[in-house]
Amino acid sequence: MRLKTSLLKEPKHKELVSCVGWTTADDLYSCSDDHQIIKWNLLNGETTQVAKLPDDIYPIDLHWFPKSFGGKRQTHAENFVLTSSDGKFHLISKTGRVEKSVEAHCGAVLAGRWNYEGTALVTVGEDGQVKIWSKSGMLRSTLAQQGTPIYSVAWGPDSEKILYTSGKQLIIKPLQPNAKVLQWKAHDGIILKVDWNSVNDLILSAGEDCKYKVWDSYGRLMYSSQSHEYPITSVAWALDGELFAVGSFHTLRLCDKTGWSYALEKPNTGSIFNIAWSTDGTQIAGACGNGHVIFAHVVEQRWVWKNFGITLTKRRTMEVRNVLNDAVDLLEFRDRVIKASLNYGHLVVSTSLQCYIFSTKNWNTPLIFDLKEGTVSLILQAERHFLLVDGGGLYLYSYEGRLISSPKVPGMRTDILNVQTISLSNDTLALRDKSDEKVIYLFEPLAGKPLGDGKPLTHKTEIMEIALDQKGHTNERKIAFIDKNRDLYITSVKRFGKEQKVIKIGTMVHTLAWNDTCNILCGLQDTRFTVWYYPNVVYVDKDLLPKTLYERDASEFSKNPQIVSFAGSQVTVRRADGSLIHISISPYPAILHEYVNNSKWEDAVRLCRFVKDQTLWACLAAMAVASKDMNTAEVAYASIGEIDKVQYISSIKDLPSKESRLAHILLFSGNVQDAETLLLQAGLIYQAIQVNINLYNWERALELAVKHKTHVDTVLAYRQKFLDDFGKKETNQRFLQYAEGLEVNWDKIKAKIELEIAKERERAAATPAVRASVTIQR
Repeated sequence: MRLKTSLLKEPKHKELVSCVGWTTADDLYSCSDDHQIIKWNLLNGETTQVAKLPDDIYPIDLHWFPKSFGGKRQTHAENFVLTSSDGKFHLISKTGRVEKSVEAHCGAVLAGRWNYEGTALVTVGEDGQVKIWSKSGMLRSTLAQQGTPIYSVAWGPDSEKILYTSGKQLIIKPLQPNAKVLQWKAHDGIILKVDWNSVNDLILSAGEDCKYKVWDSYGRLMYSSQSHEYPITSVAWALDGELFAVGSFHTLRLCDKTGWSYALEKPNTGSIFNIAWSTDGTQIAGACGNGHVIFAHVVEQRWVWKNFGITLTKRRTMEVRNVLNDAVDLLEFRDRVIKASLNYGHLVVSTSLQCYIFSTKNWNTPLIFDLKEGTVSLILQAERHFLLVDGGGLYLYSYEGRLISSPKVPGMRTDILNVQTISLSNDTLALRDKSDEKVIYLFEPLAGKPLGDGKPLTHKTEIMEIALDQKGHTNERKIAFIDKNRDLYITSVKRFGKEQKVIKIGTMVHTLAWNDTCNILCGLQDTRFTVWYYPNVVYVDKDLLPKTLYERDASEFSKNPQIVSFAGSQVTVRRADGSLIHISISPYPAILHEYVNNSKWEDAVRLCRFVKDQTLWACLAAMAVASKDMNTAEVAYASIGEIDKVQYISSIKDLPSKESRLAHILLFSGNVQDAETLLLQAGLIYQAIQVNINLYNWERALELAVKHKTHVDTVLAYRQKFLDDFGKKETNQRFLQYAEGLEVNWDKIKAKIELEIAKERERAAATPAVRASVTIQR
């Protein structure tokens, strides 16, 4: 990725340009110390003077009123706030008329910023005050006062907090009174500029110590640059939070959100005092010290999938290269490209007005449809459909270009969703809300309605990242998520009334990804790279989890690496310095998944015998139990030396009826409640009681016996024997109550049990052997 910069031969302004701001993706306003406000139109290259300010007004900062919020276009979007050196701020319309001037600070007003909703304005000045104003310019409150000038200010993502500078310190102050203020030393010189992004919640700061730094919202340092030759005079986030730009003397840099630099330009600009990103995030404008306004286009983004590499060569042109046969195709677009995504055999490109869908088999005839409005901020692909996200909402399309649905979450800001907080698979859409970060909303994409009973999934702490698995049956769809403590959890998406277990499968996980062809999960844990070959094992046999993992040392990835993709048996990881590292993992687990999905059990066993790997046998054991194929499970458990489980499985095979066998398989996975319900439904009351006796659930066993008026003496006899073995006396009132006047006769009880088993055998023989989901050959 790089910047394509353009400067006019002669500057339009006679003095230094102090601030710039975009109205649309092609119109820019710039203000300068020569008191002019100039409008630049990039489509036809014209510049017009909008207004000449009075001679005593020297502009310092400019910010346009937010155009749209939550999809609702605001009529008020036609004006901007301009702060100046005479202690006032001015509300100016786009025609250049000064609507209102307000006395705000003693000394210059150094910065002014609208919040995201456009309901409030914050100004800071040389007098060290932070003031909040209504949108009509009435003073609401003075948030803070200090003895040093405040050079820069930014709103927090939810407009509840304000970040401002104080010498070498950064301060985050919530708007609510008495809330905790966060303050830390950020630079060794005075901090000149800050910016806070609403999508990734990261903070940028730039200072006279010639460094720029990236922080999270708790004030932890994520990245610190090398010392530059000159102070860093400006920084700005792109709206989607993936890139930021840095300006200094004769210097313009484009950086990734993790801090490393994509491109460095050395234009002849003097210091760049202010940087503004266009609304679609494709270009930057910089306010230069020598009277120029510099424009820079972001080009040469790259997308890679299997054997295709795609590069955006110009604003409207893409080059597709197939590395297998070196074939090159050029894709031309009518408008400039804003976002693109390449996956699952399709390239989806959104321009400013249209969306193009290409198949990798045929680059010549794309499907094209018009976009409603708003700039697409994210494209997510699944195998059968893809999702477009813009400020107005979520839109799900098929690869034929048909709008499938548009899921709605009331009161949600869709423009701040990113790859970490939204996930799509063929039958599920999951998204984490910004207003309550403990909640994940689940949707049925085809209908656009909430999934199952409509209740969202709620966790006990804030969720940082979510990911849905891509393959397998709809009823077994799983979602993995990382919470604020960096613990990795997995849970089932489908909830049939009952509370689904959320199970922790990893700690200190920084980043994760599901495989695109089978349900294998990989993640970076602390200093290790971990692959969960069969995450579902936690629902089948939790003890096997450590045996189904693959781990390797990840110290080569340095600090804060991110997993970019996990396709086939290759994982791509991006290091903190921007370099890509490819890791290959064993291809066998994926083959095993495929065999099991197609019920090819003999092939699966053959594969495991060929590979001779304990991890693979452990995966097969869990898969076999999950699919209730006990023969394979027995072989697999024997191969990993789990003798007790082999014995239990062989005892399951000897059970007389199908229901009993199914119930014991459920017991094997720890689903006691389901097993008992199954037996009671089948009318096997004694077996249900015996299950509870074996698990020492005495109360439940007695409750069942009394309710069904059978085998009360059996329960009491076993209870008495249990107490005698431990030399204890009966203290439970209920057992004492039923034991009165009841003689325990073991011969009688044994006879009754024999009779029950005989009855079950007869029942099993009477019902013709239907091929059930339990494939057990006696």
